[in-house]
Amino acid sequence: MQKENGQHQLSILFANTENSLSRALEKGLGRPVSLVLTENSSSMLSARLRDGVMHVRLHSMFLNAGPDVIDEMAGFIKKRRNSMPLFRRFIRDNNSCIRRKPPQKVSLKTGGRYHDLKELYDEVNREYFCGEIEAGITWGSGKARYAVRKRTLGSYSAGPNLIRINPVMDNSRVPRYFIKYVVYHEMLHAGIAIQKNGSRRCVHSAEFRRREKMFRDYERAVDWERRTWR
Repeated sequence: MQKENGQHQLSILFANTENSLSRALEKGLGRPVSLVLTENSSSMLSARLRDGVMHVRLHSMFLNAGPDVIDEMAGFIKKRRNSMPLFRRFIRDNNSCIRRKPPQKVSLKTGGRYHDLKELYDEVNREYFCGEIEAGITWGSGKARYAVRKRTLGSYSAGPNLIRINPVMDNSRVPRYFIKYVVYHEMLHAGIAIQKNGSRRCVHSAEFRRREKMFRDYERAVDWERRTWR
């Protein structure tokens, strides 16, 4: 523990330095190594041989790796074996070392030319959820024609807790009850946890389908969608 400017700071001690980790990889590979430490959690380890030097990019968490993990990485780079159980276990055990990106702030756009999403959202929340859903809602910005063809009229993202509604529906020809149904559908996603069936994620569970049919204009909305966009 060090004290600096009147504040206590915890000194982090790593098992390796960048130089010692580079030397350990060089020993395992039997060739010079150029090591770059990153915070890239989507690519923990990558290596490319160039001009006789193995250029390795490695997440900085591996400064804490033991000799067995380093040897396994060197073996993988040399393609002696493809499986890396120690490497994967080390990542799981050191998951707290991964820097999480702060969620991006989303500018909400609820007012449309013909339909106001906030008004619809508040109505649905009050009528079906006792005002308990706290997700944000906004008109999306995707390509409307493609989205309709793919039937993506709305979506819910758990990370930002945000509902996006396809702007193609901000049209005088789209009935208000239908947009309200789409909003209700996405609010159900916000209110019902995703269930698992073994290793499979069940987004539209039996409970979800049961509650979806509780929407007052469910049959009329489904029929209008079938006649218009299917």
